Amino acid sequence: MKNCAVENIRNFALAGHAGAGKTTLADRLLFKSGIVSRLGSVDEGTSVSDFRDEEKEKKSSIFAAALHCPWKDSQFFFTDTPGYPDFCGEAINAMVVADTVFIVVDATAGIGPGTLRAWKQARDRKQPRAFIISGIDRDTANYESLLETLKETYGCTPLTTAAGGAVTSVLAGDDPDALEALTEAVAESDEKLLDKFFEEGGLSEEELLSGLRKGIAAGDIIPSFACSAAQDLGVAELMDAIVSLFPSPVALPALPLASGELDRTDSLPVGYVFKSVTDPFIGQLTYVRVYSGTINVDTELVNLTKGSKERFGSIIYINGKEQTQTDTAGPGEIIALAKLKNTGLGDSLAGHGADIKFVPPAYPVPTMSYAVYAVNKGDEDKIGSGLHRLAAEDFTFQSRRDAETHETVISGMGDQHLAVMVNRLKHEFRVAVDLQTPRVPYRETITAVGQAQYRHKKQTGGHGQFAEVHLRLEPLPGGEFEFANEVVGGNVPKNFIPAIEKGVHETLSRGPLANSKVIGVKAIVFDGKFHAVDSSEMAFKIAARGAFRDAMGKAKPIILEPIMAVKITFPDEYMGDISGDLNTRRGRILGMNMVEGMQVLSAEMPLAETYSYSVQLRSITHGRGSFEMAFERYEPVPSQLAAKIQEEAVKEAEEE
Repeated sequence: MKNCAVENIRNFALAGHAGAGKTTLADRLLFKSGIVSRLGSVDEGTSVSDFRDEEKEKKSSIFAAALHCPWKDSQFFFTDTPGYPDFCGEAINAMVVADTVFIVVDATAGIGPGTLRAWKQARDRKQPRAFIISGIDRDTANYESLLETLKETYGCTPLTTAAGGAVTSVLAGDDPDALEALTEAVAESDEKLLDKFFEEGGLSEEELLSGLRKGIAAGDIIPSFACSAAQDLGVAELMDAIVSLFPSPVALPALPLASGELDRTDSLPVGYVFKSVTDPFIGQLTYVRVYSGTINVDTELVNLTKGSKERFGSIIYINGKEQTQTDTAGPGEIIALAKLKNTGLGDSLAGHGADIKFVPPAYPVPTMSYAVYAVNKGDEDKIGSGLHRLAAEDFTFQSRRDAETHETVISGMGDQHLAVMVNRLKHEFRVAVDLQTPRVPYRETITAVGQAQYRHKKQTGGHGQFAEVHLRLEPLPGGEFEFANEVVGGNVPKNFIPAIEKGVHETLSRGPLANSKVIGVKAIVFDGKFHAVDSSEMAFKIAARGAFRDAMGKAKPIILEPIMAVKITFPDEYMGDISGDLNTRRGRILGMNMVEGMQVLSAEMPLAETYSYSVQLRSITHGRGSFEMAFERYEPVPSQLAAKIQEEAVKEAEEE
């Protein structure tokens, strides 16, 4: 196992779009290093990182896999990340803890949304990054064209190139044109080297290598590599370059924190939790990236996020489902700690005396939702606890109880993401659920002034009940609700005004059209009557409710629906199909622009039309499109749809 200095450890993530060849490359790295005796295969279901049943069935990564292997006198700790947008949370967490991000791009399919996502995250976090062009051996590969696109879009500089079914090392001088371009890129990344380059027309080998290492570590030079993991072309050159050119965990600048920074050479043990899973044999396994110091099996750590002490049963190195125990782990290493009691995803662990808070990654807003119903009565509590656990392990998955629609709603990054969660709910928590399209949280408002008076009178023996409220409703553009009192002359004593306001407030929750929340209304009580003996706060609340309902009916009420701002990313060739589909969904295209080789379309779409969009977009783009959305505003529902919504609301009210 590991037997090298921290300077010889390399920590990286394999990222990129789905189907780019990340897992095939990961399996080749493990096999080539000798840590596994058999080359894993995605197609044959023997991949080391895609070892779960659902991944074997799908033949694609769903979870980020922690891996490690030796190479010469060095040790690699790396993650193989999923590329589908549905599972971007796993990829985001894994990339956050990587020293270097290798973005794998298929030589046939080219750039996809996963490419952009990986690039943007690595760039924004100022991580060293490089491109790996995979699948160069295929007949359909278009290596030269893709390389030119990567040069133009991302400014990458090749360190290995492909031609005639062979991979050539640029630094070895086998490709003079590429070597000249590399030398210029290195010179431009450093003022002193640039002066030397202009004065002498070149750089020495030592200057070139030193400048290359410095430029890569700073993110100023973006190398690219050509390879075929399936045919073992260019893989050794890639592994050698990782050792000789990419930074060790202690060679990088101090890590920025929420406040201050972390010195990577500090002796204080510090780690960050980027993954938490339940192992069927061990129980809770917490995946930690060690940033500084040494964690030993007898080390007591403090969970700085929750303020609690933690002891653990063992330190484990992970290679897919294979686990190897170790006594100690240092900077750059990815380990799993067993049976931590109060530590989860995103938590910071450190030795006593530390005051550290990591900068959490930004997660995208979920794009698909389902309402969850228990198949068996009495399972509601089990469903709730299971969903809570799942949400704690994946911050792109959300579960909530909708107070308006009275539904438990789960939200995720797509139908495949939610299908995995429901499957886990079934097998890990032994509870089955039905999924239904969620009810849309409509709103109701008024478009005119309406007023009404309502008298509540009841005689029950002894004291009766009496209150009369005169209420006027006015549209309140841009606001939710306001209440005003214009009563003069003491027709309604001041001590009853709060009861009237409360009665109106309570009625706002269910409008007359769709039983939806009422917004955009100003309610003014301008007159009324009371009885010295029979009037009470309750009587005025009841009268206020009746007056509000009557006035609402006279104020030309309408139904509003939520409109979402949508940003869709896809290859340009699918523009026509996507535009046509948006029209059928009552969508409005606001603008289009090309971003780093992909078309990005901005649009608006009613929430009701987004529930099935994830599936449709994947179908249109053959899995190469993604979208994100956020609430924008409420808009009136078209009249033909409003009538249908009202009919459904009447049926639901009758069922209640």
